[in-house]
Parts: sequence; C-alpha cells; structure tokens
Amino acid sequence: MKAFFSILFFFSAFFSSAQKDSIPNTGISGVYEVVVGTSDAAYLIRYFNEFGFTVIDSATLTKAQSLAIYNVPSNAISYRLQNGGIDSHGLLRIIQWQEPLGPGVGYTEPETVGQRMSIMLTKDIIRLEDIYKSLRNQQQRWLPTVPVFDDPLRINKSTEIDFFKRPVGVRENAVYGELFNHVFFQRYGYTIPGYGTINEKSNLKTSEFTHHDFMIVVDSMQQLMYLQTALGLRAENTPKIDGDYLRGPKATFLMADGYSHFYQGFVSPNNICGKLKFFMAHHRNKPNAAGHQRLGEPGITMHSFYTPTINFVHMLVTRHGLKPSPIQKNEFGEMSFVFRGPEGATWQIIEKKSSNNKPITKLETIFTKE
Repeated sequence: MKAFFSILFFFSAFFSSAQKDSIPNTGISGVYEVVVGTSDAAYLIRYFNEFGFTVIDSATLTKAQSLAIYNVPSNAISYRLQNGGIDSHGLLRIIQWQEPLGPGVGYTEPETVGQRMSIMLTKDIIRLEDIYKSLRNQQQRWLPTVPVFDDPLRINKSTEIDFFKRPVGVRENAVYGELFNHVFFQRYGYTIPGYGTINEKSNLKTSEFTHHDFMIVVDSMQQLMYLQTALGLRAENTPKIDGDYLRGPKATFLMADGYSHFYQGFVSPNNICGKLKFFMAHHRNKPNAAGHQRLGEPGITMHSFYTPTINFVHMLVTRHGLKPSPIQKNEFGEMSFVFRGPEGATWQIIEKKSSNNKPITKLETIFTKE
C-alpha cells in the first residue's frame, strides 16, 4: 500500500509539473466523433435515430482504401451522424465492415480493459432505465445499472436542504451492451451551457455525446501525457483514486466493496465538451479484451478530433514516436491521419477549420429553480 501511494504521488507531481509547461496551441477540438464498427449499419442508424442522431454524410471504401487509411483489408460503408444542430463535437460515425477482423470487445463486465463508453444528457433517465430493463428481461444482452443521484458539484449541505432549498445534482446510470456502452445523466437544479444540448425532436429526448470513458491498462499514467503534449488537451486533474465509497462511480461501474481505480480526465481548451476520461483498475484484475479494441472489429473502436493545423499536429504526434499514418483524405474527402496511443486508444485527426455550432470554452454553471 505504501508503494502504491508513492506511485500516485509521483503521478501527481508529474502532472502538476507538466501542467506548468506550455501546452501546444493545436486548435484541437473536443472529441468530434465516436466511431463504431458493425456488420449491420441499418440497424444502428435506426437505433441511434431514437436518440436524435441522423445521417448527414456517407461514403464507401474499397478494400484498398480501407487498408491505406485504416489498415483494415475490408470493403466498408461509412456513415456520419449528427444530433440536432450540434456539429462541433459529439457526433457518431458508423462503419459497416464487409469482412470484420474479429468479434470486438463485446458484451462484458464493467471496466473490462478495452471497453469504451459514451455519455449523453437526457431529460428522462428513468424512462431509459425502464426500456433497457425490459430488453434485459427478454434476455437481450443489455445490462442497465440503477440510476443514482449524486452531487458532482459538491455544494449540497444536508443542514440547509429543505423543500424550498432543494438538492442540486445529477442522476446517472450506465447501460452495457454488445456493440455500444452508454452512460446517461439527468441534471437537477442547474445547467451548463454548451455541455449537452437536448434534441427536443428526438424520441428519447437526449443530447449529443458529451464525454467518453476509456478502460485501460498502462505501465504509468505518464503514458497518457501525449494527449497534452502532442494534441494540446489539458489534464483536467492530477491522477486520483475513485472507489466504492463514491456513490455515483460505485453504481455506474458496479464496483464491488473494496474496489477502486485510477482516474484521469482531459479536456480541450477549445471546447468544454467532448472530454476524455480514463480508468484503470487498482485493486483487482479485470478481464482484458484490449486485443479486440481495434479498427475493423465491432463496437466503439476509434474517436476523432478536428484541428485547423493538421500538419502541426502530425509533426507533434510523430515527434512523440506514435507512428501516425500519412496525412491523406479519409472516406469523406477530409485530410486526416490515424494513430494509436500507448494506452490502446485509436484516434483520427481531421482537418476542419470551423463548425456552425460555436463551441463553448468557458465552463459556467447556471442554477435553476426546479
């Protein structure tokens, strides 16, 4: 245990020191797209349409093109989907591979290494829980956790709470599936402009993706620092330990008593939304499906960012020894490149000058009377 806290102290000191160093001005966005592989794009398009995502572009890839761009020897059809008018972050790309490379990470227990999760704001989390519980009761491969109220702002004082000064917070839960893992959250008593925009036209009254979770194993949390020094993201905090004593994480990740994990977040200086959250088990080993966390397999296998300075970012990634692909046009005709981080995440960097939806760069909490 003493050695463990010594390691944590080293991580914290390293991140604190790195935060003082200049972060390169890459102009990089928050996560632009979550990319999902499948053998049945029609079903996934219909599924995500219920959440408000609609197809805004599509393209085909020959085997030769897929191999050149993604190192996947398979014909493919790719679809880009957007939720409402939010085009600065939180989009979805579905790639239907004609010849998948494997089964993907699949339906597995929470915090399996290689697992990915994407998060959406909702107006009615209980309705979503009821839907997925009904599917599970029909023996479909969905595992919804119980929505739990938490106070992430840490502002509620029990001695001051009454009917007129109501508690402020979020209710959140996870839904683990075969091709996609969701986290849903609903706010009470406050809002954050630019961090989750409910699509009122969607059947399920949900938003774009606001942030993304990664279950990883690394030799040192220092291996994540390329996100800051090569991509220009900011470490949200020094690495810390979350455990079963925290109500929200315990419920969302189905933490056993005595369980804990390392947590580290990153956010773009150009958008408060599209954050990254990395988790690594501390006490107990978790199943490891990282070998199936790759492009060409089903499930969430890549995330994209955009930047107006793609050549600069490519140079930084190359300097960090991350072996990016050449800059070339992707299936949508955008200049882009792909690389894989030491923690097993695959990224595509896309050249894009601006978005119609102006991203918010300053986090502002506005309290409401609900």
